Parts: sequence; C-alpha cells; structure tokens
Amino acid sequence: MTGTATHERDRGAVTVEAAIALTALTLVFGLLLAGLVAVVGQVRCTDAAGEAARLAARGDRTGAEMAAARIAPVGARITIEATGEEVVVEVAAEPIGGLLPGVHLRGRAYALLEPGVPDAPG
Repeated sequence: MTGTATHERDRGAVTVEAAIALTALTLVFGLLLAGLVAVVGQVRCTDAAGEAARLAARGDRTGAEMAAARIAPVGARITIEATGEEVVVEVAAEPIGGLLPGVHLRGRAYALLEPGVPDAPG
C-alpha cells in the first residue's frame, strides 16, 4: 500500500470522530442543564411550602395558596392540611423539559398554628 492509498482510506475519520464528540458533548450539556433546572425547581418547591406554611399557621389559607402558587414551579400541586396544632404544606411538581424521567420535585413544610387560630385555617 502506498501512502496515498492509506490517506484516502482514512479520509473522513476525523469528521466522524468530531461528530460523535459534539453529540456526546451536547448530550452531557443538556443533562447538566436539566439537572440545574431540577435543582432550582426543588428549591422553589421548598420555598413555596415554607411560605405557605407560615401564612396558613397565621390563619390565612387563601394567602398561603396564592403565595405557594406564585413561588412554586408552573403546574405544581399544592396541598395544605391542618391537623391538631400544626399545619402541613406539600408542594409537588415535575421537572421542566422531561429530560430526567423518574425525578419528582417535592417540598414539605410544617408550622405550628398561631394562638387563637382555629384548627382548620381559612
């Protein structure tokens, strides 16, 4: 085999390797971005649950629902329950983009009812 024949056979190999590397890099970047979005969504769920629990503990259930809906990710499910002397708020959502199947975002907060607030806030 001559040097020219070997060169002709390898022609395009670098292009294929570059395409594979760029595809892998894009996939890794996409997963990192999806992970970052999921972390931000988790923090938003936790913050929304905490704020709603504080407001519900003061007897402002409507304000608690509005605050949680404003802070939580879009499409979040908000549950407020008063049991005995405490209020429990849970905010659950799915990560945006759907790139992380099986990942569920959830924030939960507890607060003691303020003195004079009935057991069922609202």
